[in-house]
Amino acid sequence: MSQRSKRKLGITLTSVLATALVLSACGGNNAGNNTGGNTPAANNTASNSANTGSEGQSGVDTSQEVKLKMVLLGAKPADYDQVFGEMNKILKEKINATIEAEFLAWSDWGQKYPLKFAANEDFDIIYTSNWAQYSDQATKGGFLELTDDLLSKYAPQTWAAMPKVKWDQARIEGKVYMIPSNKANEFTDKLVLIRDDLREKYGLEPVNSPETYAAYLKAVAKNEKAMTPYGLESAETTNHNLDKLLLIQKNNWKEFSGLPFSVKTTDEKAQVFNMYETPEFDQLLTYYKDLADNGGWSRNALTTKGSTTDDFKVGKVASMTHNVTALGGVLADAQKAHPDWKLALVDLSPESNKSAAISTQNGMAVHATSKNAERALMALDLFQNDKQLHDLAMYGVAGVNFTPEGDDKFTKTDKYGNYNSFSNWAWTSTLDRVDSNYPQVAQDVEKLWAGKVYNYKLESFVFDKTKVVNEVANVGNVMMRYLVPLEYGLIKDLDKGKADLIKQMKAAGSDKIQAELQAQIDAFLAQQK
Repeated sequence: MSQRSKRKLGITLTSVLATALVLSACGGNNAGNNTGGNTPAANNTASNSANTGSEGQSGVDTSQEVKLKMVLLGAKPADYDQVFGEMNKILKEKINATIEAEFLAWSDWGQKYPLKFAANEDFDIIYTSNWAQYSDQATKGGFLELTDDLLSKYAPQTWAAMPKVKWDQARIEGKVYMIPSNKANEFTDKLVLIRDDLREKYGLEPVNSPETYAAYLKAVAKNEKAMTPYGLESAETTNHNLDKLLLIQKNNWKEFSGLPFSVKTTDEKAQVFNMYETPEFDQLLTYYKDLADNGGWSRNALTTKGSTTDDFKVGKVASMTHNVTALGGVLADAQKAHPDWKLALVDLSPESNKSAAISTQNGMAVHATSKNAERALMALDLFQNDKQLHDLAMYGVAGVNFTPEGDDKFTKTDKYGNYNSFSNWAWTSTLDRVDSNYPQVAQDVEKLWAGKVYNYKLESFVFDKTKVVNEVANVGNVMMRYLVPLEYGLIKDLDKGKADLIKQMKAAGSDKIQAELQAQIDAFLAQQK
């Protein structure tokens, strides 16, 4: 018997057992227990006798209309009523449900998001991701477990279309709690966007390495006095933005956000090390100091405010870093405003493996206490797989917010921004359209990188900081105080600066964090065997 057949048999048996449990249950008070995916959902479902009329979802009773409550991140779009009104027409027709959305502003979602679960607010669907409390809320019982049985019955198109690796990436202790996005590749690696016309103006070699990039920055600093050679990203962190390119990507390491630790992605044992105690970091410090001394970036880099993206578009900045999608958009806007410019996307580590976001980068979860869990799953199934609904959810109303170009491209209208201001990337899928203005050079990079994506065992690992939360905070403070000025070339004595950094990190508890991180990694790998 094939594995697929075995799984189908298991699903059938699970369904029978779940039905028996429901029939023997007294009352509906199990919904908040989250002891299994079937019980809370089944307790809230009407008899499974009618047909929804939706492809692949027969045998589900949708005779009773339900209103689903959805929580999303970001500002409520100006065209919310119009777009969601059209979306609700489709949902009403296909699954006899409508959706009412609530939006948590970017400025306060971090505080309000967990409170919704703590207060057990009444909602059905909520945005989640590996950076937006997926692991935390799943382990606390905030999300409904999405068993094979539930997914195959109530989200059959997603169940069939989603590659197994994406479901596996979404597992926490072997269980799935979200419907992840099903986008082909969303690359997390960074590139550099440069003014190639300036490179040619000063007779420089093509930029394709740290050395040729340094030559470009120095030439701009020397000859373009009104221009900053390298601009920071708007969201500055505890290390240099170029670290991602020149330390992490270049050496095929895995980063742990906000921590000084890494592992080699090719190391089967995944031994944790402090990346700021490596020869590679020593070399990078010398590189940074040389650039700082030669005007590679502003001496006021740590206090400068503003948008690097906007500054690049108007010619105040000669290069910036970001992922390929973001830089493709910046390139398109800049080229439109300045057709005389020649722009280039540069990979400073072309020989390295490439990393794509794991499926939990974006997704939607069902609240553990939802009274309409099955209908919520059916709606999410349509969001990813119904072309008409997906277009609305991703781009707004055709002819108003966007103009369709064939089946797979679109053009933004002047009202595109009236809809796209929130986390609608939660339901990206294989039906996504490509912006017709998205530069071919960015598409070429994505095609090239698609053949270099490297999947490794730890890519879905999430570090639980509970036991070392104070140490993590303390080490973060040390990195802000000692690492940042060191990397921006503001410390004259590199050896002393690095020694002070390591000493202070150890005093703040870095050894304890490293031991805990290693223990969790070892346990994670043991489960994979």
